[in-house]
Amino acid sequence: MLNIKNMLRGVAGLALLVVIGLAVSWRDRFDMAAVQTWVEGAGVAAPLVFIAVYATATVLFLPGAAITMAGGALFGPVWGTLWNLAGATLGASLAFLIARYLGSDWVARRAGPRLSRLNEGVAAEGWRFVAFVRLVPLFPFNVLNYALGLTRIAFVTYVLASVLFMLPGALAFTWLGHAGREALSGGEGLVRTILIALALVSAVVFLPRWLRTLRAQPMPDVDSLKRQLDSGEDVLVLDVRGASEFAGEGGHIPGAHNLALDDLPQRMAELQAHQQRTIRLVCRTDKRSAQAAQLLINAGFTNAQAVRGGMTAWAAKGWPIAYQTPLAAKA
Repeated sequence: MLNIKNMLRGVAGLALLVVIGLAVSWRDRFDMAAVQTWVEGAGVAAPLVFIAVYATATVLFLPGAAITMAGGALFGPVWGTLWNLAGATLGASLAFLIARYLGSDWVARRAGPRLSRLNEGVAAEGWRFVAFVRLVPLFPFNVLNYALGLTRIAFVTYVLASVLFMLPGALAFTWLGHAGREALSGGEGLVRTILIALALVSAVVFLPRWLRTLRAQPMPDVDSLKRQLDSGEDVLVLDVRGASEFAGEGGHIPGAHNLALDDLPQRMAELQAHQQRTIRLVCRTDKRSAQAAQLLINAGFTNAQAVRGGMTAWAAKGWPIAYQTPLAAKA
């Protein structure tokens, strides 16, 4: 039974690849004018036809920008945004479910420990990760829909976050399509329409900065670190100063491990076993520890944070400081 199921998945996957290949080979025929022709010929069913075309194009890796602007030209800025968002969400959801059905088990069976931990980190981020990749165009939209289906992100979380964080882009490009139609027809308020479209596009450009602030967790201070250590919480303290600073007259936090910032990228593998632990990074002050925290976050460590004030703040509190020379620096 299992072999039959895998065989059906393989056939379905192969069929999908063939259809996608044909669609991509004919993508030159798929433009804004073609979408307008299909939709305008649908009469009262135009919105439903448009949503279906958008969803199908998303699944088949056809360009979405042309459809989004066509939505603005056909339905105006308000209804156009609604239908664009509906079509993009439906297509993204279908691609997600297809990938999860066809490939998630295969990925889970063959993923090594490092990829598995990365997958767990993405799932732990949840809606924040979806929000980030929707607003920051690191990967093509159509590829991303399938890629997220291979992760452990919950489907409902994926859909809700996609709707919310695709909205700014949908609104901006819908207005662009609407402004283009107004420019061709010489409609009233043309200048205002164009200015609104440009303002929305500018807002979309600056949204990722806001999102990075949203994703960033508050930097803990030395008081919170001291409470964690005193309570016996499982905290890995990494001091990212150089070895001479760590063992020098400035001392270090008792129990801390020395891993210099400059060595961190090359020695990341040593920390893989601690990926799910609470990690607190200290330096003399904040700059290098914040850089180290970002390196760890980028590598899939879900709870790595720099400690505000570092050793300077710790020493100012008069708390215990160790001065012994460290052994080989391994976390």
